[in-house]
Amino acid sequence: MTDTLTSWLTGRLPDDWFVGSPETTVDRDEIVVVGRLSTPETGGADAQAAARGRIARFREDTRDQRMQIAREAEHQFGRKVAWGAVCGESRVVFTSLSVPVMTRLRQPERRVLDTLVEAGVARSRSEALAWCIRLVGEHTGDWLAALREALQSVQQVRDAGPEAAAR
Repeated sequence: MTDTLTSWLTGRLPDDWFVGSPETTVDRDEIVVVGRLSTPETGGADAQAAARGRIARFREDTRDQRMQIAREAEHQFGRKVAWGAVCGESRVVFTSLSVPVMTRLRQPERRVLDTLVEAGVARSRSEALAWCIRLVGEHTGDWLAALREALQSVQQVRDAGPEAAAR
């Protein structure tokens, strides 16, 4: 699905929006499209502020068109679409889903979350759990990427299997 989606976006997005192809991330709930914007010439001024300004301008100038493309993609691919931009060292995702996830934790895991809340690292157990997941993602990124690639290979084998031929 990601290949089809990426191809569709390549054909659908205006050529002048991004430098190169946008980064597209897909899960079962959402499609996140993040494109690189050209870096503004600052002439020695604050490059970070200029980049944030460029992202803000892109967000405002393309809002109506992004919403139309998102509606089309949501209809075709069955997922909500979030947008973002990268400029220089700044990366901003404009609107992204916050999806509730139900989990059951035993006391040792709950104590970890409660410690993070009591220490002021997080305001709630939910926020503490999100913090833990981000931390794991940052420190095991290569392993998670390899696992995702392996899952894609499994899906390709399933798609080519005997049940696919019978359809």
